[in-house]
Amino acid sequence: MERTQIFDLMGELKLYGMKAAFDEIMATAVKRQHEPQRIVGDLLNAEINEKQARSIKYQLTIAKLPLAKDIADFQFDGTPINQTLVNDLAGGGFIAQQRNVVLVGGTGTGKTHLAIAIARSCIRDGARGRFYNVVDLVNRLETDPQRSAGTARRASDPHGLHRSRRAGLSAVRAIRRSAPVPSHQPALRAHLHHCHHQSCVRRMAQCVR
Repeated sequence: MERTQIFDLMGELKLYGMKAAFDEIMATAVKRQHEPQRIVGDLLNAEINEKQARSIKYQLTIAKLPLAKDIADFQFDGTPINQTLVNDLAGGGFIAQQRNVVLVGGTGTGKTHLAIAIARSCIRDGARGRFYNVVDLVNRLETDPQRSAGTARRASDPHGLHRSRRAGLSAVRAIRRSAPVPSHQPALRAHLHHCHHQSCVRRMAQCVR
């Protein structure tokens, strides 16, 4: 079978890793007289490595990390940051243990750099991640009714402490400026009798909210 035919078949099967490494593997095999099993194994390993690289690249893309930061780029000298602990977190053990990591420090102390670096390291090891700031997270909860409803249900779970914290972000909605009542329309209170039942109104307001 001709080389071009082999490449065409690899393209149809989407074996891009094999296709990219074919010439090098075959040249090495001829030079060192590798057995057919060795050649097939080398081609398979090339395909696996290429698929893993593409998967990591895709996961880093959808993680939407604002910067490309790695732990090797961080200057630990002269800072109180525990480098050993950071390297341990970068190994992703806290994910397997279902534990949270909170970075505390003032402006410019490297929290964002280390958070991104740890996330990138974990993604390279097969984990998935997503970067949010507070505003984006709150907007996401507001624009997704099903997610907001699910979050509210989780908040009522007395055993879901870490989940209820996330649900608490919905309270930020109180700072959103409501639409003003047009000048030609009276306010809602104008339609209520001065002896209206306050508790009924409060229940109605809770339902509307």
